[in-house]
Amino acid sequence: MSRIALFPGSFDPFTNGHLDIVQRGLGLFDEVVVAIGTNSSKQRYLPVEQMLAILNNLFQDEPRVSVRTFTGLTAEFARETGARYLLRGLRNSPDFEYEKPIAFGNQHVNPGLETVFLLTSPALASVSSTIIRDIHRFGGNVDAFLPFALPPKA
Repeated sequence: MSRIALFPGSFDPFTNGHLDIVQRGLGLFDEVVVAIGTNSSKQRYLPVEQMLAILNNLFQDEPRVSVRTFTGLTAEFARETGARYLLRGLRNSPDFEYEKPIAFGNQHVNPGLETVFLLTSPALASVSSTIIRDIHRFGGNVDAFLPFALPPKA
């Protein structure tokens, strides 16, 4: 049986920190599914379709990574994809405190699902999608934080 990990998130945008987690996850799992979740109560900075296209291009040469979108419960989507593991990155202790009850809830919905936490590489720990969006929104260059080029804000 393949060890499939689901790496869920809004990825708005997908950062070098996210890429680091995927690459390290490939050392632990046979396949990593990058799952772009949609939350109707949140306004995205980059459209889901744009992020899906960017990530499909980014991982085109890595057959063990697939990129999908989903709505609804992460634990249910993990079941649909055959993933028995959720892959999550932790930058700091507040991230752990945020992720811990989510992991418990996911395991309640899907009892066979295990959450695996990877500590973010130290050089990437201070970067967040929120900070990147703010820098970009006000015309700053975010190339150092992303594994793809983001056009200047119009």
